[in-house]
Order: sequence, then structure tokens, then C-alpha cells
Amino acid sequence: QLQLVESGGGLVQRGGSLRLSCAASGLGLDDYAIAWFRQAPGTDRTGVSCITSGGTTLYADPVKGRFTISRDNAKNTVYLEMNSLRPEDTASYYCAAQRYYCSGYLLGLDFGSWGQGTQVTVSS
Repeated sequence: QLQLVESGGGLVQRGGSLRLSCAASGLGLDDYAIAWFRQAPGTDRTGVSCITSGGTTLYADPVKGRFTISRDNAKNTVYLEMNSLRPEDTASYYCAAQRYYCSGYLLGLDFGSWGQGTQVTVSS
């Protein structure tokens, strides 16, 4: 069974950078698309970015040009490099998996193996 664990969150000033990691265990990531999601208090969880098993990357409009998703299957890990962070990026960030494709990632449809999340706080 695939299990995912997020790490790398923290407190950063506006304009700063963080790199989140989503480490997998139990199964290899080779056949899985991995997406990052975020949820701020009082808001719905939304998809931020996704990478297919083949390496195609997708980004939600609010993070295009600032965030970069990548994967290292040898390390069984997916990364989210976040640059030019803004206070509105403050949220708990989660990763989750879907076989092969990123279908429905903006809403988190059909994604599973959710991690416990990592908190990102951007101060102004």
C-alpha cells in the first residue's frame, strides 16, 4: 500500500522560498501521478500542482511561474519548489497519488494515499 509523507514546510517571509518533499513508501512511485494540494483555514482544499507518471507537469493559475514540481523515482520522492512566496500561499500542503494521470487534480478527485500535511506560513 502506498504511503506518502510530506515535509519541508515552515515560516518564511514574503518573497522567500521553500522546497516541499513528498516521500513515498510501501510502493514505488513509477506508476503514479502525484499532486500537491493546499488548504487554508476556512477554505476548501484545492490542487496546486501535479506531475504525471510520465513527467508531465500541471500548475494551478495562482502558482504558475512561481512553483515547480519534480520527481525523483529513484528516491521515491516528489518535490514542490516554491519561490516568490506570498502571504496568500499560507496553508497546509498535502500530497496524494493517482495512477498514471493527473485527472481531476484541481479538486483532488480520485486521489488517494493522502499524507498528513506540512504547514507553510508566509509572513508579510
